[in-house]
Amino acid sequence: MANTQLSHHNFRPIPAVHVTSHRLSPTKPTTTRLPLQYFKNKSSTLKLGADQKHIKWAIGLSLVDQSPPKSTVDVERLVGFLYDDLPHLFDDQGIDRTAYDEVVKFRDPITKHDTISGYLFNITLLKTLFRPEFQLHWVKQLRMYKTPDLESPKYQILKRTANFEVRKYTPFIVVEANGDKLAGSTGFNDVTGYIFGKNSRSEKIPMTTPVFTQAFDAELSKVSIQVVLPLEKDISSLPDPNQGTISLRKVEGGIAAVLKFSGRATEDIVREKEKALRSSLINDGLKPKTGCLFARYNDPGRTRSFVMRNEVLIWLEEFSLD
Repeated sequence: MANTQLSHHNFRPIPAVHVTSHRLSPTKPTTTRLPLQYFKNKSSTLKLGADQKHIKWAIGLSLVDQSPPKSTVDVERLVGFLYDDLPHLFDDQGIDRTAYDEVVKFRDPITKHDTISGYLFNITLLKTLFRPEFQLHWVKQLRMYKTPDLESPKYQILKRTANFEVRKYTPFIVVEANGDKLAGSTGFNDVTGYIFGKNSRSEKIPMTTPVFTQAFDAELSKVSIQVVLPLEKDISSLPDPNQGTISLRKVEGGIAAVLKFSGRATEDIVREKEKALRSSLINDGLKPKTGCLFARYNDPGRTRSFVMRNEVLIWLEEFSLD
């Protein structure tokens, strides 16, 4: 499986390419992701075919400054290039290697390479020895998520699948108030008011991420909005809320399945993601609990929607790595 890493504070969309090559047997395909990427400091150029036209498609984005970047990516043209270029991976023409960054990490059960040169050498070897049959299935743009540099609940990833990941959360404390919708903001000013000093000791508490909204029933109608408190805090030593509408609660942690998605989430989108996650869990033989949590990691007023990190979490009754 190909893997890429970001350098400095710049990134651009990576079209993920799903390809299948048959090595020794047509009944045992090997699937890989081949990234097209230019991780440079400023901007890069993609050569497109024989006409040598160029597209500048660098996006500069500081991981600290959340001012909106301006994208110059022509994604449709880029995807079209990949559909034209990659089918030639194993034929005599070959792919246009000048369109790909030299730094490419490729891993499969047999080989590993850290450069496009090494990867193409492996392709040449396969072509010479096995004459593989090659099929390009699809090309799509992978999402990038931007997480603020704030404290968040601690968890360990136990498993990743194509549709979700399973995490083991350690206990954490939340300040919460009644909400109205999973994607709503009712009660947000009350819970943030508590950490900004509207409490019995006028104590200011550092901001964390994410902001949770939790639905406790199957209809996702009974909702609370929550802000996570710093992990070093103990519930017995925290100041009391000034308002009777908010409360402190310790979440005992446990095993949760998580579906990530980006963009500005509406109520319909969040409910659709919850249904998709629950369906995936049931299909995989897992036992999801009633209700869910919706996690928002970014300030919607300062973050471009396409890098906003959102998650739907569903607690599991039980989980085994077997």
